[in-house]
Amino acid sequence: MHPNNPNPGPYGPVPPQVHYQPPRSKGTGAGKGCLIAIGVAVGLFVVLGACGVLLSASSTGTTPNTAASPSSPAKAAQPANPTQPTKKSAPVNGIGREYRDGKFAFTVTKIKKGVHRVGDQYIGQTAQGQFVLVYVTVRNIGNEARTFDSSSQKLTDAQGRDFDADSGATIAMGDQSNAFLKDINPGNGVKGILIFDVPAGVKLKSLELHDSPFSGGVTISLPG
Repeated sequence: MHPNNPNPGPYGPVPPQVHYQPPRSKGTGAGKGCLIAIGVAVGLFVVLGACGVLLSASSTGTTPNTAASPSSPAKAAQPANPTQPTKKSAPVNGIGREYRDGKFAFTVTKIKKGVHRVGDQYIGQTAQGQFVLVYVTVRNIGNEARTFDSSSQKLTDAQGRDFDADSGATIAMGDQSNAFLKDINPGNGVKGILIFDVPAGVKLKSLELHDSPFSGGVTISLPG
């Protein structure tokens, strides 16, 4: 009789039953351990690299460069605007403009310089320096007749010198001048020439026109 089988039966003793247990896998725990070790090593490497960059930047006093974003490129520095030179305002040229004094409206249409003699071969006058001819239109904007007298008008040069109209030269030009004691009725106008005897090479500044010897007058700027 077998000690572990008290009842052997008709066929003899039955061998003892052994339960099979599969061996435990050793690879699973070892694999997880390797992955954890690799992750820790990589993390330490990244941390040490970042610390090295920061230490290098702090030792040189600069910060590490960062790449510019493609969507927002760096703008080039704009140069400061240079100081613009101050432009001198040119004097207003009164040629062709209407000016009024009292009951007369004046319009200077043309200036002619460098004339040495006026009049004809019988009655004429020669300039001491040069004649400046001022072509002017005079309109009576009042309600009664008025007299336009060339002797009430004045020319000024760039040096501030004043010149009276030359009555003798005006008379010598006769009807061509049409500016000596000319009566103008209301609403009418005449075209005359004012004559001034001035030095050669003079630069003109302005013309002062009056409707009478006692009016305030109006100043017209002239080209030099």
